[in-house]
Amino acid sequence: MGKYKVVLVFLVILVVLPIIFFLVLRSIFFSKFDYGNIKSSNGITSILILGKGGEGHTAPDLTDTMMIAFLSQNSKKVNILSLPRDVWVPAIRAKLNSAYYWGKQKSNNNFELVNTSIEEITSIPISYTVVVDFSLFKDLINTLGGINVMVENSFTDSKYPIAGKENDLCEDDKQNLSLTKTYACRYETVSFEKGVTKMDGETALKFVRSRNSEGLEGTDLAREIRQQKVISAIKEKVLSKEIILNPLKLKEIYDITFSHVETNLDNKSLLILGRLVFESRNKINFFSIPEKFLEISQNLKKYDYQYVFIPKSGSWKDFQEWLNNHIL
Repeated sequence: MGKYKVVLVFLVILVVLPIIFFLVLRSIFFSKFDYGNIKSSNGITSILILGKGGEGHTAPDLTDTMMIAFLSQNSKKVNILSLPRDVWVPAIRAKLNSAYYWGKQKSNNNFELVNTSIEEITSIPISYTVVVDFSLFKDLINTLGGINVMVENSFTDSKYPIAGKENDLCEDDKQNLSLTKTYACRYETVSFEKGVTKMDGETALKFVRSRNSEGLEGTDLAREIRQQKVISAIKEKVLSKEIILNPLKLKEIYDITFSHVETNLDNKSLLILGRLVFESRNKINFFSIPEKFLEISQNLKKYDYQYVFIPKSGSWKDFQEWLNNHIL
């Protein structure tokens, strides 16, 4: 994996839940909603959710968290698919996590390039896009009063990057700067013990961003699973009586969310989708692209000497068939 830069490993269930709950309360008892007013394909609304480092980070517009939430109007269920950030995108000769950045540089439509790139992988049109910066992760969890997360395996990461110290020379002068030296002052040690752990925003962020522990928990797959555990924990807390029956708390969640979100969802569509998410709250499932469809490129020169995932069969056709059969 390439050098660690900015990782936002966060998604609040669709991001839609905290955004719309304040609105949903005003309409939750309405018997009819016109789904014809929202974008969809065969009764499925697909929401692309991107997580970025945001202001203050060395690469603020790299989207190291990418998921698609598929909302079914007919079966009232939500399936969420995680996308690997290192998938190769031929059109930009770069990784998928940079498509949003390049789109902002080249177009007035910030979402056009990243949407097109993902549609070429999935063959599913993106209905709406939501971009969240990492600050929401901490602020929302703290607003909720913390979350309870099941830690499956104990692990320790002794090289967790400290924000703001990425270029610290640890008292060395610039003349002694080395590309191979490990600068200990840039890192801290974080540990998690197996079992249910109550986490505030900062702790949860470290839990999902950690990538340098030994064993299974040091893999991208493990990080993806931890990410989904935090999402589930946030969902449970948002749907708890102490939150959902507290109008002031819902308004606070609403305000915090909108201050950290960029989206092409209008309020009316948000309200309709919010009702759909609420009705689907007991049928929310998480998926990742099965490893059998991916391989790590061995031809470094062909991919500009980058570590990238490419489709194992040479095209995304097999994956698209799996997607249609298992998620849509």
